[in-house]
Amino acid sequence: MPLTLKIAVTHLNSRRRQTLMSLLGVMLGVAFFMAVSSLMRGSEQDFIKRLVDSAPHISVTDEFREAPVQPAVRRFADGAVAISNVKPKTEVRGIRGYKQKMAFIDDIPGLRVAPVLSGQIILTYAGKEQGVLMNGVVPELMSGVSDIEDKIVAGNMQALSSNPNGIIIGRALARKMNLDMDDNVTVSSPVGLVRTMKIVGLFETGATAVDEGQAYVLLKRAQVLLDRPDRANMLVMQLDDPYASRDVAARIEKQIGYRARSWQEASESLLSVLLVRNIIMYSVVSAILVVASFGIYNIISTVVMEKRRDIAILKSMGFTARDVRRIFLWEGTIIGLMGSVGGLTLGYGLMWVLSTLSFQVPGVSVPIEMPLYWGVDQALLACAFAALSAMGAAYFPARKAGLVHPVDILRGQA
Repeated sequence: MPLTLKIAVTHLNSRRRQTLMSLLGVMLGVAFFMAVSSLMRGSEQDFIKRLVDSAPHISVTDEFREAPVQPAVRRFADGAVAISNVKPKTEVRGIRGYKQKMAFIDDIPGLRVAPVLSGQIILTYAGKEQGVLMNGVVPELMSGVSDIEDKIVAGNMQALSSNPNGIIIGRALARKMNLDMDDNVTVSSPVGLVRTMKIVGLFETGATAVDEGQAYVLLKRAQVLLDRPDRANMLVMQLDDPYASRDVAARIEKQIGYRARSWQEASESLLSVLLVRNIIMYSVVSAILVVASFGIYNIISTVVMEKRRDIAILKSMGFTARDVRRIFLWEGTIIGLMGSVGGLTLGYGLMWVLSTLSFQVPGVSVPIEMPLYWGVDQALLACAFAALSAMGAAYFPARKAGLVHPVDILRGQA
C-alpha cells in the first residue's frame, strides 16, 4: 500500500464519526439516484413501448408534404404571363396505384405493410344512429401491422374474409346501441349507399374514443361504400426495429412521393416532454450527490486545518506538495468509492421494494405495477458521478494542504 494511502486511511480513522456521516451522504445520494433514475427510465420505456405497440411505426397517407406545383407553372416557370387563382383538378381521394407502392415497400427488409381505406359512416339500429370511422382492411395483412386482433373479445378478424358483409365494432359501441354478435346493422355511407352488415366481431382497446368511434370492414367493401374503387388512403407499417422508423419513412417518402410519417414525428411533442423530464430528473438527483460532496469538503478541510503541523513535518521530511495533495485526494476517493458501493447495495434494495408494489386504479381491472429500468449503465453513471463529486470536493482542501510552507508552520507564524 502506498505511504500516502496509509496516511489517508489513518486520517479517516481518526475522525470516524465525520467519515461515517460523509459515507452515509454519498450512499443515500447514489441510492436515490438509482431508484429515481430507474423509475423515470422505466416509465419512459413503458410509455414508448405502449406508444409503439398501439400505433403504426410508419403511416403513408394520401397527402403530400408540400402542395404539388401546377403543371403550367412547372412547364413555363419563366413565362411572361402568370395565371392566378388556378384551381387544382378534383380527384378521387386516395393513394394512386397503392398496390405498386406496396410492392416497393414490401422489398424493404424487416418491414410489414397493409393498406387501409378510412371514411365516416353512420350505423343505424333500432332507431339509434351513431357516426363511426370505418376502416377497410385486409385481415391477413392487418394482423401483421396492428395489435387490434389481440383486442378482439368476440369473433375474429378473419371472419371479415369469410363474410364480405361483416363488420367488427367496439364493445362499448355495441353496448351503447344494444347490439350483439350476429346482429344486423344498417350502414350508410357519405355517397348515399346503404347496406345491411352483420356483426362478426367485437373489440375492446380500453380507449373510449376508439371503442365507441371505430369499426373494421373488408377493404373491398369499404371501397364500394365510399365509392373509391381500387383505392386506399393509408398504408400502415410495422418494423422489426421501431427506432429505424424515421430513416425508413424518409426513404419511402422520397421514393413514392406521398407523405410518410414515422411514430417519432407523430409523437414529437411527447418525446420532447420526456427529454425535458429526464433533464429535470437528473438535475434533482445529481443535486443530492452535490450536497453530499459538501460534507466531504467539510471533513477534509477540517483535517487539513488540524494537521497543518503534521503536514509541515512531512514536507520537512521530504514530502513534496504533490505527495501532500495526493494524501487528501486519496481521502476523497476512498469516501466516494466506499459510498458508491454501499449506495449500489441500498439502491438495488430500494428498486426491489418498488418492484413489489402495485396499485389498483378505480375502473381498471388489472393492478398497475411500477415500471423499473434495471440496466447497469445507470449504476455506473451514479458511481461515476459520486466518485467525481467526492474527488472534486477533496481537491480544494488538498490544494490548500499542498501550499502549506513548513518553515512558517514550525516557527508558529501561520
